[in-house]
Amino acid sequence: MPTTRRHFLNGVAAISAAGYGQRAAYSQPSSGEAVHAASRMNDDKGLPAKDLFFSCKYRMIKGGSLEDRLELARNVGFDGVDFDDAASVTPEQLQRAVHSTGVFIHNVINHAHWQQRLTSSDPEERRKAVANIKHCMEVSHAAGGSAVLIVIGKADDGPRGAELARDEIRTLLPLAAKLGQRILFENVWNGLFYDPSGSRDQSVQPFADYIDSFESPWIGAYFDLGNHARFANVATWIKDLGTRIVKLDIKGYSNEKADKEGVRKGFVDITDGDIDWKSVRKALSDIRFTGWVAAEVGGGDAERLKRVLQQMEHALLG
Repeated sequence: MPTTRRHFLNGVAAISAAGYGQRAAYSQPSSGEAVHAASRMNDDKGLPAKDLFFSCKYRMIKGGSLEDRLELARNVGFDGVDFDDAASVTPEQLQRAVHSTGVFIHNVINHAHWQQRLTSSDPEERRKAVANIKHCMEVSHAAGGSAVLIVIGKADDGPRGAELARDEIRTLLPLAAKLGQRILFENVWNGLFYDPSGSRDQSVQPFADYIDSFESPWIGAYFDLGNHARFANVATWIKDLGTRIVKLDIKGYSNEKADKEGVRKGFVDITDGDIDWKSVRKALSDIRFTGWVAAEVGGGDAERLKRVLQQMEHALLG
């Protein structure tokens, strides 16, 4: 339950605040979120950790070594990093970077879900897709993260694609439980669970039903607030998905720009476009969401990343 989890994290923070600073040593990766909550304590007032934690995608950070880029994210003010370059590291390499910088990596993104797809009719391609996700789960676990984002596949792979993907994902659930890694489905433009040519008031129920079909606490949604603004009201989808949502991606979307330039031309900076962020904030409050939000927009240097963080705060904190 959200309230119970929040009380737990705040209790850990109160006990541990004296022992952890901003550059906490994550000697217990599986409890990384609780440790991070402790690091967010206000040393002067002893206030509990905030409900939303802001991160950026690793590949948004331009220039330098792995450690340099992680430290840049921290110096800009992000609470952590969503690691979207898993193919470039071993679990041990990312763990060392986390320990040396004290920067928290809360999630890892499957690096090849568009190339090797779980929905493919080719068993060998599905085998490779499963192996990729296993690698990401091991990388996330070593870094102290709690989940792996995956794209299920493409509707173009055929009518049995979602069923094939479900069978493959189920084989990963024992490892997910062993490593403490949620497998989170992102809502993307892949033709699954929505009509690409449909209206702008489509239901999220097919996506919700697919998540529910696993009947597993290790399956959830990594909900992208901008990805389906063309196909539905974002706040409505948040309310209908409810506690299936574990983490959030954030970007802006402009239906006006999309109408003028084509359906894939509507993505904009977070506070541009026509997403009603006030209704989004209300919907997140209604479902009592607490957790990680990752920016997924054009990156750059420190100044660019600072602007992105400011836009995130404006959109979700008002």
